Amino acid sequence: MNALKKMFGGNTRQFGMIFALVALIAFFQIATSGRTLTSGNVINLFNGNSYILILAIGMVLVIIAGHIDLSVGSVAAFVGVSVALAIRDWGIPWYLGVLFGLILGALIGAWQGWWTAYVGIPAFIVTLAGMLLFRGFNQFVGKSNTIPVPADFQFLGSGYLPEVGPNTGFNNLTLLLGIAGAAFVVVGELRSRSRAKALGAEVPELWVTVLKLVLICGAILYATYLFATGRPGTSFPIPGLILGFLVLLYGFISSRTILGRHVYAVGGNRHAAELSGVQSKKVNFLVMMNMSILAGLAGMIFVGRSTASGPFDGVGWELDAIAAVFIGGAAVTGGVGTVIGSIIGGLVMAVLNNGLQLLGIGADLTQIIKGLVLLIAVAFDVYNKSQGKKSLIGLMLRNFNRSSAGPSNPNQPDETTSTKEAIAKEA
Repeated sequence: MNALKKMFGGNTRQFGMIFALVALIAFFQIATSGRTLTSGNVINLFNGNSYILILAIGMVLVIIAGHIDLSVGSVAAFVGVSVALAIRDWGIPWYLGVLFGLILGALIGAWQGWWTAYVGIPAFIVTLAGMLLFRGFNQFVGKSNTIPVPADFQFLGSGYLPEVGPNTGFNNLTLLLGIAGAAFVVVGELRSRSRAKALGAEVPELWVTVLKLVLICGAILYATYLFATGRPGTSFPIPGLILGFLVLLYGFISSRTILGRHVYAVGGNRHAAELSGVQSKKVNFLVMMNMSILAGLAGMIFVGRSTASGPFDGVGWELDAIAAVFIGGAAVTGGVGTVIGSIIGGLVMAVLNNGLQLLGIGADLTQIIKGLVLLIAVAFDVYNKSQGKKSLIGLMLRNFNRSSAGPSNPNQPDETTSTKEAIAKEA
């Protein structure tokens, strides 16, 4: 127990959701007789859920800021059908189609952000209207037909890293990517340890750091092996590559930039943030616009994977994204949440859904189980907070927050105060 406390920064529960994810994978691996951790299933799991995880990245910033976006599924569908029609009817190349989709998403986000930030209508109402509005636009523009997209565009949602170099029996680019990922983790951990020593902070024993790195890098390299040994023509999927880039980008923005700190401040206490010089209207506008941009990207990835845009694309996506964010540790009241936590929450739902499908569980029972998992995860967190205990989900990944100067445990008012003071100095 002492070893675990040292490894996880003094609290063995802060990686609760990671443990839950590992436990789910282990359970389904046994229950499905080894079918869960096969190359084909892992690749399909990433391909089938990448667009939801991308939505979760944008949704966590919206929820941290104290809002919610119900329109993301409809926006994704509208952008998807618009891009498919533009490529087919205007004859533009696929990359201009992607640019067109991102610009369209930004315009939609600016529209909804303006109503929310500057007119003052609650985001729940604005995006509820947007859900109806853009669902109607999707069916009107596409005339409720299926619009195919060319093979070049399909690569965005169903492509893989190509084969390069000598024949090693593995996909060489996937191997390099996995090795680079493990090296990134090692360098980041050693740099954090070095900074802590320089600041005179308590540093874990060397064996604890080594064991932690062995576990994390072992998981990365095993996943790399699964991706690199799939059936011929497959490797690490392009949607996974896009997702990984977005996780790094938005993890950096949310934890290491002034804008990221302002999002947390506005969600934690808007009036206090404004007194500190934070432009809350600008922050709300940007998070809403960013959400629609990512929704447009998610819609295009789905269309690429499906090879065509359809009238029922995006149905229920907003609920999956919101569930991923709350399971990942975000607070309903705003001010709390992490990008990494939301990805882990999304993976929990993805593994649960995938495992139940492998077991032959029907769609009706699958929805019931997913709903119960969401309710229990949030209820347990709320109960701990009401009892004055540290939140299981709120403590998740606190080490990452500490090392990146991001927001920490929401149950510690002194940390919130220090964040506000930092904002006041920066302003």
